[in-house]
Amino acid sequence: MSDPLSERPAFQPSTLVIHSNRVYESQSNSILFPVHQTATYIHESVGVTKGYGYSRGANPTVNALEQSIAAIEGTEQALCFRSGMAAITTLCMGLLKSGDHVILSEVIYGGTTRLFEQVLTHFDVQYTFIDTADLAAVEAGIKPNTRLIFAETPANPTLRLSDVKALAEIAHRHENVLFGVDNTFLTPLLQNCLELGADISMLSTTKYIDGHNATIGGSLACHDAVIMDRLRFVRKIIGTIQAPQDAWLTIQGVKTLPARLAMHCSHAQQVAEWLEKHPRVYHVNYPGLASFPQHALAVKQQKGFGGMLSFELNATTDESLRFMKALKLCTCAESLGSVETLITNPATASHCDLTVELRERLGISDRLIRLSVGLESPIDLIKDFEQAFDVIFGGSK
Repeated sequence: MSDPLSERPAFQPSTLVIHSNRVYESQSNSILFPVHQTATYIHESVGVTKGYGYSRGANPTVNALEQSIAAIEGTEQALCFRSGMAAITTLCMGLLKSGDHVILSEVIYGGTTRLFEQVLTHFDVQYTFIDTADLAAVEAGIKPNTRLIFAETPANPTLRLSDVKALAEIAHRHENVLFGVDNTFLTPLLQNCLELGADISMLSTTKYIDGHNATIGGSLACHDAVIMDRLRFVRKIIGTIQAPQDAWLTIQGVKTLPARLAMHCSHAQQVAEWLEKHPRVYHVNYPGLASFPQHALAVKQQKGFGGMLSFELNATTDESLRFMKALKLCTCAESLGSVETLITNPATASHCDLTVELRERLGISDRLIRLSVGLESPIDLIKDFEQAFDVIFGGSK
């Protein structure tokens, strides 16, 4: 029997995340799909199952989350993993071989950098860090053995943007080159990378998809069934599938994603505008500001500016770190995208492995502060900043 929801017109985001591709449990008619916390499944007879044999390969609760992710990505299927890094690792192991070359955004999540520099290099996977905002540099950086361009946009932590559509066109002009995007900062609701031409969309579901700091997870989505089958096979072999309890919690988070994103965007805009005007603030990185160098690109390819920003103070490194410690509502923690406002210093956290010289060149100074603006009232967040300025600098002047 066909799903009546699939015959309806396309849903708006707030309806989409609740109803589209939704899976129900039939035995008890529970409105929430249950947690299938099981390692294995009973065979109805030899070689006959209900589609599940062992939870390293597939699990009903994980499948329910995958259908939710596929709905917001606009794909037939998605795959969920134990972490965002598990998703990226599976992507690389599934699509690359020894001697292949990858172009990476030069400003990218530190874990991705470590994966290539300290793990994949031992398997002779070659890579080049390029400013993917520089389209000519990307074109020039493609080699005969290039198989993947992988960009993060907005980039962590400088919010530097890459033109997704233009990069997809560059990749597709070359035989056997795929283009993947780490879309964690925006999710498909604010930037649908596959619609813009990317081949693969990757999300750390730990962040905005979950939204409550409750789980670790990642996802991959793609329109190409052959690629998805390959990634599913590799996931089964290396055991990177999402855990059912984490999948269940993430399913609940997805349902409020549009409402949360609207608040994140609104609050971040207000906080960014206030920080930009403050005399103690040297610089603010936020695509929603007219002063942001790539503001026009953000308007063109995004449906919102997101909840992430970074900034530097007119202060020493020590004063900047003490300022962070003086904040009371902004929690110092290494994550983002949650209901709580989180603050971190990338130079001592996510990008601590980079040399000081490289960090400075990329705009990740020891003084840079990254802020994931939560759902608290921006009025209260701004008051928190004011009191921290007063504590460290004796007032805002």
